Amino acid sequence: MTDTPDGNDPIQSLVTAMLKELGEDPGRDGLERTPLRVAKSLRFLTSGYALKPREILNDALFEVAYDEMVIVKDIDFYSLCEHHLLPFFGRIHVAYVPNGRVVGLSKIPRLVEMYARRLQVQERLTKEIATTLEEVLQPKGVAVVVEAIHLCMMMRGVAQQNSSAVTSSMRGEFEADPKTRAEFMQLIRSPKPAFA
Repeated sequence: MTDTPDGNDPIQSLVTAMLKELGEDPGRDGLERTPLRVAKSLRFLTSGYALKPREILNDALFEVAYDEMVIVKDIDFYSLCEHHLLPFFGRIHVAYVPNGRVVGLSKIPRLVEMYARRLQVQERLTKEIATTLEEVLQPKGVAVVVEAIHLCMMMRGVAQQNSSAVTSSMRGEFEADPKTRAEFMQLIRSPKPAFA
């Protein structure tokens, strides 16, 4: 974050100018602190730029003789569409087949969050997660499925209230072996277990 000498985020003055351009009075009661709130919000929603994927994963890589599918499913995410700066959100399912090395399970949602906290398109978000896991783990295969609702489709343009988008990236065994891919797809569709 870059601050001016008076401690203000430069985004604040841009938001003030935008409010004026929209015909609003940025000094009125309800909008007086809006530029500050928007600046803080945008900094948080794009905080993924300050992180590096290998830094998230590298301290949690373990040599383990396990060669069955590992799945972390139903990872909730929120991101901003780079075309309109409107939110899109949903869930992500990630799987890999280890090749002598596994990653701590909590690191996968952290990787998802890092990429989601950037200006994004769903297709690139899907690919970035798969590529990073493939490069760092060098597994036998990686699969990523992203299901999302886009407010830019719901609130403007085609105004489709009930549509969603699904993207996937299949690598290695998930791409080459239909049985492995089918098993993954079946497992991510199974209901959540009740542990209580």
